[in-house]
Amino acid sequence: MLPHPSRRLFAALLLLASSASLFAQSPFQFPTANHALYEPGQELKFFAPTAPDKPWTSGSYGCVRNYATRMHEGLDIKHLQTDRRGEPTDPVLATADGTVAYFSTKAGLSNYGKYIVIRHIVEGLEIYSLYAHLSAVDPGLKLGGAVKAGDVIGTMGRTSTAEVIAKDRAHVHFELNVFVNDHFATWFKKTSPTERNDHGIWNGQNLLGLDPREVLIAEHNPAKKFSLLDYVRGQTELCRVLVRVKDFPYVKRYAPLVLKNPVADKEGIAGYELALTYNGVPFALYPRAASEIKGAAKFQLLSVNAPVAEANPCRKLVVQRGGHWQLGDKGRELLEMLTD
Repeated sequence: MLPHPSRRLFAALLLLASSASLFAQSPFQFPTANHALYEPGQELKFFAPTAPDKPWTSGSYGCVRNYATRMHEGLDIKHLQTDRRGEPTDPVLATADGTVAYFSTKAGLSNYGKYIVIRHIVEGLEIYSLYAHLSAVDPGLKLGGAVKAGDVIGTMGRTSTAEVIAKDRAHVHFELNVFVNDHFATWFKKTSPTERNDHGIWNGQNLLGLDPREVLIAEHNPAKKFSLLDYVRGQTELCRVLVRVKDFPYVKRYAPLVLKNPVADKEGIAGYELALTYNGVPFALYPRAASEIKGAAKFQLLSVNAPVAEANPCRKLVVQRGGHWQLGDKGRELLEMLTD
Protein backbone atom coordinates (compact mmCIF):
# COMPACT_ATOMS: atom_id res chain seq x y z
CA MET A 1 0.00 0.00 0.00
CA LEU A 2 1.18 3.50 -0.79
CA PRO A 3 2.50 5.26 2.33
CA HIS A 4 0.50 8.36 3.12
CA PRO A 5 -0.08 10.79 6.03
CA SER A 6 -1.89 9.46 9.06
CA ARG A 7 -5.51 10.44 9.56
CA ARG A 8 -4.39 12.74 12.36
CA LEU A 9 -1.89 14.54 10.12
CA PHE A 10 -4.40 14.70 7.25
CA ALA A 11 -7.00 16.23 9.58
CA ALA A 12 -4.44 18.73 10.85
CA LEU A 13 -3.64 19.79 7.30
CA LEU A 14 -7.33 20.27 6.60
CA LEU A 15 -7.71 22.37 9.75
CA LEU A 16 -4.71 24.49 8.85
CA ALA A 17 -5.97 25.01 5.32
CA SER A 18 -9.38 26.12 6.58
CA SER A 19 -8.20 28.58 9.23
CA ALA A 20 -8.46 31.56 6.87
CA SER A 21 -12.21 31.02 6.42
CA LEU A 22 -13.26 30.60 10.04
CA PHE A 23 -15.37 33.73 10.04
CA ALA A 24 -16.84 33.52 6.53
CA GLN A 25 -20.59 33.28 6.12
CA SER A 26 -22.31 31.09 3.54
CA PRO A 27 -25.20 32.80 1.69
CA PHE A 28 -27.55 29.89 1.00
CA GLN A 29 -31.27 30.36 1.64
CA PHE A 30 -34.34 28.16 1.32
CA PRO A 31 -35.47 27.67 -2.28
CA THR A 32 -39.17 28.02 -1.34
CA ALA A 33 -41.24 29.64 1.39
CA ASN A 34 -41.27 26.32 3.28
CA HIS A 35 -38.93 26.76 6.26
CA ALA A 36 -40.38 24.00 8.44
CA LEU A 37 -36.96 22.35 8.61
CA TYR A 38 -36.37 24.60 11.64
CA GLU A 39 -39.49 23.35 13.49
CA PRO A 40 -38.48 20.48 15.82
CA GLY A 41 -40.46 17.32 15.15
CA GLN A 42 -42.18 18.76 12.07
CA GLU A 43 -40.08 17.10 9.40
CA LEU A 44 -43.16 15.88 7.52
CA LYS A 45 -44.14 19.51 6.93
CA PHE A 46 -40.85 20.06 5.12
CA PHE A 47 -39.88 16.80 3.43
CA ALA A 48 -41.97 14.92 0.87
CA PRO A 49 -41.47 11.20 1.58
CA THR A 50 -41.67 8.75 -1.29
CA ALA A 51 -45.01 7.33 -0.08
CA PRO A 52 -47.48 7.89 2.79
CA ASP A 53 -46.11 4.88 4.66
CA LYS A 54 -42.47 5.94 4.24
CA PRO A 55 -40.56 8.04 6.79
CA TRP A 56 -39.64 11.67 6.12
CA THR A 57 -36.04 10.57 5.69
CA SER A 58 -36.93 9.13 2.27
CA GLY A 59 -37.22 12.74 1.11
CA SER A 60 -33.87 13.72 2.56
CA TYR A 61 -30.26 13.33 1.39
CA GLY A 62 -28.29 10.08 1.43
CA CYS A 63 -28.77 6.33 1.06
CA VAL A 64 -32.46 6.72 1.83
CA ARG A 65 -34.16 5.01 -1.11
CA ASN A 66 -34.91 1.35 -1.91
CA TYR A 67 -33.80 0.06 1.48
CA ALA A 68 -30.53 2.04 1.45
CA THR A 69 -29.55 0.78 -2.01
CA ARG A 70 -30.23 4.03 -3.92
CA MET A 71 -28.70 7.45 -3.40
CA HIS A 72 -30.86 10.58 -3.18
CA GLU A 73 -28.63 13.59 -3.78
CA GLY A 74 -30.91 16.35 -2.57
CA LEU A 75 -33.94 17.35 -0.52
CA ASP A 76 -37.56 16.91 -1.62
CA ILE A 77 -39.14 20.08 -0.19
CA LYS A 78 -42.93 19.84 0.09
CA HIS A 79 -45.33 22.33 -1.45
CA LEU A 80 -47.26 24.86 0.62
CA GLN A 81 -49.89 26.07 -1.84
CA THR A 82 -51.98 24.67 -4.66
CA ASP A 83 -54.49 25.87 -7.23
CA ARG A 84 -58.12 24.69 -7.53
CA ARG A 85 -56.96 21.51 -9.28
CA GLY A 86 -54.57 20.65 -6.44
CA GLU A 87 -51.49 21.46 -8.48
CA PRO A 88 -48.56 23.11 -6.66
CA THR A 89 -48.10 26.83 -7.26
CA ASP A 90 -45.19 27.60 -4.92
CA PRO A 91 -42.60 29.96 -6.43
CA VAL A 92 -39.11 28.41 -6.56
CA LEU A 93 -36.38 30.82 -5.50
CA ALA A 94 -32.67 31.12 -6.18
CA THR A 95 -30.90 29.92 -3.06
CA ALA A 96 -28.03 32.42 -3.42
CA ASP A 97 -26.59 35.03 -5.75
CA GLY A 98 -25.24 33.44 -8.91
CA THR A 99 -25.53 32.99 -12.65
CA VAL A 100 -27.79 30.69 -14.62
CA ALA A 101 -25.68 27.77 -15.83
CA TYR A 102 -28.41 25.68 -17.47
CA PHE A 103 -32.12 25.02 -17.60
CA SER A 104 -34.32 22.51 -19.38
CA THR A 105 -37.93 23.26 -20.24
CA LYS A 106 -38.54 19.81 -21.76
CA ALA A 107 -39.97 17.64 -19.01
CA GLY A 108 -39.58 14.40 -20.95
CA LEU A 109 -35.80 14.50 -21.25
CA SER A 110 -34.74 13.88 -17.67
CA ASN A 111 -35.59 12.24 -14.35
CA TYR A 112 -35.40 15.83 -13.10
CA GLY A 113 -38.24 16.86 -15.40
CA LYS A 114 -37.97 20.60 -15.98
CA TYR A 115 -34.96 21.80 -14.02
CA ILE A 116 -32.56 24.68 -13.44
CA VAL A 117 -28.88 24.79 -12.49
CA ILE A 118 -27.34 27.94 -10.99
CA ARG A 119 -23.62 28.56 -10.48
CA HIS A 120 -22.43 30.19 -7.25
CA ILE A 121 -18.97 31.23 -6.09
CA VAL A 122 -18.68 30.98 -2.31
CA GLU A 123 -15.34 31.40 -0.55
CA GLY A 124 -13.57 30.50 -3.78
CA LEU A 125 -15.65 27.36 -4.35
CA GLU A 126 -17.90 26.73 -7.34
CA ILE A 127 -21.16 25.33 -6.05
CA TYR A 128 -24.12 24.49 -8.29
CA SER A 129 -27.67 24.57 -6.98
CA LEU A 130 -30.23 22.47 -8.82
CA TYR A 131 -34.05 22.77 -8.75
CA ALA A 132 -36.02 19.90 -10.29
CA HIS A 133 -39.57 18.68 -11.08
CA LEU A 134 -40.69 22.21 -11.97
CA SER A 135 -43.95 22.91 -13.76
CA ALA A 136 -42.41 25.99 -15.37
CA VAL A 137 -39.13 27.83 -15.71
CA ASP A 138 -39.44 31.60 -15.32
CA PRO A 139 -39.60 33.03 -18.87
CA GLY A 140 -37.17 35.80 -17.97
CA LEU A 141 -34.38 33.34 -17.12
CA LYS A 142 -31.40 33.59 -19.48
CA LEU A 143 -28.28 31.43 -19.70
CA GLY A 144 -25.43 33.32 -18.11
CA GLY A 145 -27.84 35.80 -16.58
CA ALA A 146 -27.33 36.99 -13.02
CA VAL A 147 -29.78 36.09 -10.26
CA LYS A 148 -30.02 37.29 -6.68
CA ALA A 149 -30.86 35.17 -3.66
CA GLY A 150 -34.65 35.01 -3.39
CA ASP A 151 -35.34 35.75 -7.07
CA VAL A 152 -38.20 33.69 -8.50
CA ILE A 153 -36.72 31.31 -11.08
CA GLY A 154 -39.59 28.88 -11.60
CA THR A 155 -42.74 27.24 -10.27
CA MET A 156 -42.93 24.02 -8.30
CA GLY A 157 -44.40 21.08 -10.17
CA ARG A 158 -44.45 17.31 -10.60
CA THR A 159 -42.47 16.73 -13.82
CA SER A 160 -40.18 13.68 -14.12
CA THR A 161 -39.49 10.73 -16.38
CA ALA A 162 -38.54 8.47 -13.47
CA GLU A 163 -41.83 8.44 -11.56
CA VAL A 164 -45.36 9.78 -11.37
CA ILE A 165 -45.28 12.33 -8.57
CA ALA A 166 -48.68 12.47 -6.85
CA LYS A 167 -50.26 15.83 -6.13
CA ASP A 168 -50.08 15.34 -2.38
CA ARG A 169 -46.28 14.91 -2.50
CA ALA A 170 -45.55 17.65 -5.03
CA HIS A 171 -42.15 19.11 -4.22
CA VAL A 172 -39.02 20.75 -5.51
CA HIS A 173 -35.98 18.52 -5.56
CA PHE A 174 -33.13 20.75 -4.34
CA GLU A 175 -29.41 19.98 -4.60
CA LEU A 176 -26.10 21.66 -3.77
CA ASN A 177 -23.36 20.17 -5.95
CA VAL A 178 -19.75 20.21 -6.99
CA PHE A 179 -19.05 19.96 -10.72
CA VAL A 180 -17.01 16.94 -11.85
CA ASN A 181 -15.49 17.50 -15.29
CA ASP A 182 -15.75 19.92 -18.24
CA HIS A 183 -15.09 16.96 -20.55
CA PHE A 184 -18.06 14.92 -19.27
CA ALA A 185 -19.97 14.91 -22.57
CA THR A 186 -16.98 13.46 -24.44
CA TRP A 187 -16.35 10.91 -21.68
CA PHE A 188 -20.01 9.87 -21.66
CA LYS A 189 -20.13 9.41 -25.42
CA LYS A 190 -16.99 7.27 -25.27
CA THR A 191 -18.14 5.08 -22.39
CA SER A 192 -21.87 4.91 -23.16
CA PRO A 193 -22.10 5.19 -26.97
CA THR A 194 -25.63 3.76 -27.16
CA GLU A 195 -27.12 6.02 -24.47
CA ARG A 196 -28.56 9.48 -24.92
CA ASN A 197 -27.20 12.53 -23.19
CA ASP A 198 -29.65 15.35 -23.78
CA HIS A 199 -28.05 17.75 -21.31
CA GLY A 200 -24.33 17.73 -22.15
CA ILE A 201 -22.15 18.63 -19.18
CA TRP A 202 -25.31 19.39 -17.15
CA ASN A 203 -26.24 15.73 -17.00
CA GLY A 204 -26.93 14.91 -13.35
CA GLN A 205 -24.06 12.40 -13.32
CA ASN A 206 -21.63 15.29 -13.68
CA LEU A 207 -22.85 16.90 -10.46
CA LEU A 208 -22.04 15.39 -7.06
CA GLY A 209 -24.31 16.41 -4.23
CA LEU A 210 -23.54 17.66 -0.75
CA ASP A 211 -26.22 17.54 1.95
CA PRO A 212 -28.29 20.76 1.73
CA ARG A 213 -30.01 19.95 5.03
CA GLU A 214 -26.72 20.15 6.90
CA VAL A 215 -25.93 23.48 5.24
CA LEU A 216 -29.32 25.04 6.00
CA ILE A 217 -29.30 23.83 9.61
CA ALA A 218 -25.73 24.96 10.22
CA GLU A 219 -26.53 28.42 8.87
CA HIS A 220 -29.39 28.67 11.34
CA ASN A 221 -27.10 28.15 14.34
CA PRO A 222 -26.68 31.58 15.97
CA ALA A 223 -23.82 30.38 18.16
CA LYS A 224 -21.44 29.70 15.29
CA LYS A 225 -20.85 31.39 11.96
CA PHE A 226 -21.01 28.92 9.11
CA SER A 227 -18.29 28.61 6.48
CA LEU A 228 -19.13 26.57 3.41
CA LEU A 229 -15.45 26.05 2.67
CA ASP A 230 -14.85 24.63 6.13
CA TYR A 231 -17.95 22.49 5.76
CA VAL A 232 -16.71 20.95 2.51
CA ARG A 233 -13.18 20.47 3.84
CA GLY A 234 -14.60 18.78 6.90
CA GLN A 235 -16.67 16.11 5.14
CA THR A 236 -16.62 12.60 6.54
CA GLU A 237 -14.25 10.37 4.60
CA LEU A 238 -15.45 7.17 2.97
CA CYS A 239 -12.11 6.30 1.48
CA ARG A 240 -8.81 7.61 0.25
CA VAL A 241 -7.60 6.85 -3.26
CA LEU A 242 -4.55 7.64 -5.33
CA VAL A 243 -4.98 8.72 -8.94
CA ARG A 244 -1.84 8.62 -11.06
CA VAL A 245 -2.87 11.67 -13.10
CA LYS A 246 -0.86 14.88 -12.98
CA ASP A 247 -3.59 17.30 -13.95
CA PHE A 248 -7.36 17.24 -14.40
CA PRO A 249 -10.03 19.98 -14.38
CA TYR A 250 -11.27 19.38 -10.83
CA VAL A 251 -7.84 20.32 -9.42
CA LYS A 252 -8.04 23.79 -10.97
CA ARG A 253 -11.73 24.36 -10.35
CA TYR A 254 -11.47 23.40 -6.67
CA ALA A 255 -8.03 24.77 -5.87
CA PRO A 256 -9.11 25.67 -2.29
CA LEU A 257 -9.42 21.93 -1.61
CA VAL A 258 -5.82 21.18 -2.71
CA LEU A 259 -3.44 20.74 0.23
CA LYS A 260 0.27 21.52 0.32
CA ASN A 261 2.95 18.83 -0.01
CA PRO A 262 6.55 20.09 0.14
CA VAL A 263 7.84 16.90 -1.50
CA ALA A 264 5.60 17.34 -4.54
CA ASP A 265 6.45 21.05 -4.62
CA LYS A 266 10.12 20.16 -4.87
CA GLU A 267 10.02 17.08 -7.11
CA GLY A 268 6.92 17.75 -9.19
CA ILE A 269 3.43 16.29 -9.09
CA ALA A 270 2.91 12.74 -10.37
CA GLY A 271 -0.60 12.18 -9.03
CA TYR A 272 -3.10 13.06 -6.33
CA GLU A 273 -4.34 11.42 -3.19
CA LEU A 274 -8.07 12.10 -2.85
CA ALA A 275 -10.37 11.90 0.15
CA LEU A 276 -13.90 11.00 -1.03
CA THR A 277 -17.29 11.15 0.66
CA TYR A 278 -19.66 8.21 0.34
CA ASN A 279 -21.32 10.13 -2.51
CA GLY A 280 -17.97 10.46 -4.26
CA VAL A 281 -17.26 14.15 -3.61
CA PRO A 282 -13.47 14.74 -3.58
CA PHE A 283 -13.13 17.11 -0.62
CA ALA A 284 -9.36 17.01 -0.05
CA LEU A 285 -6.70 16.65 -2.76
CA TYR A 286 -3.12 15.95 -1.72
CA PRO A 287 -0.49 16.21 -4.52
CA ARG A 288 2.02 13.34 -4.63
CA ALA A 289 5.51 13.13 -6.11
CA ALA A 290 6.68 10.05 -8.03
CA SER A 291 8.95 9.09 -5.14
CA GLU A 292 5.89 8.78 -2.90
CA ILE A 293 3.96 6.48 -5.23
CA LYS A 294 4.35 2.71 -5.33
CA GLY A 295 2.98 0.62 -8.15
CA ALA A 296 1.96 1.55 -11.67
CA ALA A 297 -1.82 1.28 -11.35
CA LYS A 298 -3.73 4.37 -12.46
CA PHE A 299 -6.03 4.11 -9.43
CA GLN A 300 -5.17 2.72 -6.01
CA LEU A 301 -7.44 2.34 -2.99
CA LEU A 302 -5.38 3.45 0.02
CA SER A 303 -7.81 3.20 2.91
CA VAL A 304 -11.50 2.72 3.73
CA ASN A 305 -13.52 4.06 6.63
CA ALA A 306 -15.38 0.77 7.15
CA PRO A 307 -18.20 2.08 9.42
CA VAL A 308 -19.04 4.79 6.86
CA ALA A 309 -18.94 2.29 3.99
CA GLU A 310 -21.20 -0.14 5.83
CA ALA A 311 -23.67 2.56 6.88
CA ASN A 312 -23.83 4.13 3.40
CA PRO A 313 -23.58 1.32 0.82
CA CYS A 314 -25.73 2.76 -1.97
CA ARG A 315 -23.07 4.22 -4.29
CA LYS A 316 -20.90 1.07 -4.14
CA LEU A 317 -17.73 3.10 -4.66
CA VAL A 318 -15.88 0.54 -2.52
CA VAL A 319 -16.87 -3.10 -2.04
CA GLN A 320 -15.69 -6.04 0.01
CA ARG A 321 -14.43 -9.07 -1.87
CA GLY A 322 -12.85 -11.98 -0.12
CA GLY A 323 -12.82 -10.04 3.12
CA HIS A 324 -10.86 -7.13 1.61
CA TRP A 325 -11.97 -3.69 0.54
CA GLN A 326 -11.54 -2.88 -3.14
CA LEU A 327 -12.60 -0.13 -5.51
CA GLY A 328 -15.98 -1.06 -6.93
CA ASP A 329 -16.88 -0.71 -10.59
CA LYS A 330 -18.76 2.47 -9.69
CA GLY A 331 -15.71 3.80 -7.87
CA ARG A 332 -13.50 3.25 -10.90
CA GLU A 333 -16.11 4.80 -13.15
CA LEU A 334 -16.22 7.90 -10.94
CA LEU A 335 -12.42 8.25 -10.98
CA GLU A 336 -12.32 7.83 -14.76
CA MET A 337 -15.02 10.47 -15.16
CA LEU A 338 -13.14 12.79 -12.79
CA THR A 339 -9.72 12.46 -14.42
CA ASP A 340 -10.44 11.74 -18.09
